[in-house]
Amino acid sequence: MVKQIVLSQHDMPESWYNIVADLPSAMPPQLHPETLEPMTREDMLPLLPAGIVDQEFATERWIEIPDRVRELYQIWRPSPLYRATSLEKALGTPAKIFFKYEGVSPAGSHKPNTAIPQAYYAAQEGVKRLTSETGAGQWGSALAFACAQFGLEATVYMVRASYNQKPYRKMLMATWGATVHSSPTELTEAGRKILAEDPNSNGSIGIAISEAVQDAMSREDTKFALGSISNNVLLHQTVIGLEAKKQLEIAGEYPDVVIGCVGGGSGYAGLAYPFLYDQLSGKRTGTKFYAVEPEACPSLSRGQYAYDYPDTASLGPVLPMYTLGHTFMPAPIHAGGLRHHGSSPTMGVLAQHGLITPRTYSQNQIFDAAVQFARTEGFVIAPESAHSIRGVVDEALAAKEAGEARTILMHVSGHGHFDMAAYDAYLAGRLEDFEPTESEISTALESLPDTKSLV
Repeated sequence: MVKQIVLSQHDMPESWYNIVADLPSAMPPQLHPETLEPMTREDMLPLLPAGIVDQEFATERWIEIPDRVRELYQIWRPSPLYRATSLEKALGTPAKIFFKYEGVSPAGSHKPNTAIPQAYYAAQEGVKRLTSETGAGQWGSALAFACAQFGLEATVYMVRASYNQKPYRKMLMATWGATVHSSPTELTEAGRKILAEDPNSNGSIGIAISEAVQDAMSREDTKFALGSISNNVLLHQTVIGLEAKKQLEIAGEYPDVVIGCVGGGSGYAGLAYPFLYDQLSGKRTGTKFYAVEPEACPSLSRGQYAYDYPDTASLGPVLPMYTLGHTFMPAPIHAGGLRHHGSSPTMGVLAQHGLITPRTYSQNQIFDAAVQFARTEGFVIAPESAHSIRGVVDEALAAKEAGEARTILMHVSGHGHFDMAAYDAYLAGRLEDFEPTESEISTALESLPDTKSLV
């Protein structure tokens, strides 16, 4: 039995897959944050590099990957696909479990798949500096790495809860030359406003985005880079699923179930969208797609499908998404990368049509599965990825109960080597579970812009 399936670098995708071309219904337009009129290409150019703006509005199915980007991808791509035979045995399941492992990148996660092209297009335009947010530090680490490859400065606003929980992430960013701030800060108007209201704020991805946007808009040599949600970001991540399709072909398999963790949705989209292409085109039908969220921030499960801002200060383009409200303040869970209040627009459309189904788990539930995975397969994975494992364990046990041989494919978005404090808290019985009340969600949803007639 083959344990690992590895492609040659000649097998690496030459184009990204753009699911916008195949959505079952048209995606509502992005809106200008001030006028609430449809955003134009020109509206976005002050904030993002022109090449990224073009991809944000692109409707063609395949977009060629630049040679320089493919060259840098080859540092770690193609990433391996593993068969989780030891986990299968421990569960006693007839299911076959495969996982695409993105922890092999220099930054330790899937995030460089989009950081490299974003830095590339910025450098092509003569940009000198990029600013961004980061939750758990995975995205910030990837952007710092990418900027180092192109000689760009990087300034990262890291959510305070994760800044304190994950010191090695900020050290890694600094090693690559990035400047890292604990968000909220006194450096921006958005940060100062939050601190005036709550000096002990744990921060959020929405707040960090606001700070990074204000920073970028204050300097002519600077652009903003976003780690998830946007069409261009999800586009870049599809190298994951395109590789996985080739690897499963070698194994003679096709997934009955595709599972991954979801915050903004870029990592899961990267794995799932190439398989959803088969579903949408009618080439293969019957595959189920499960997006696993933290119980503490369940945008797809308990959010409202509406237009909302991606950031707390209402500065970014207004997006159609499943949202808990841009003022929602998630609990300081260790899966910091899944603490965004809203989903990506394309994922929202797919969820609306029932093509993606959400599942939610608590911190203790996901670490139950993560520790079992470490003790069977050997990989200590990020808390975000632990949500994928929990979903897979439940699916594999359901296959056992039904006596069905299912092929399950999951996304392991990154390693957990800098997340050992979370594992320590779990093993010592100190890990708290958080679930927002209906009142907390409804209060945050009151902040939605008045665009109900447009959704």
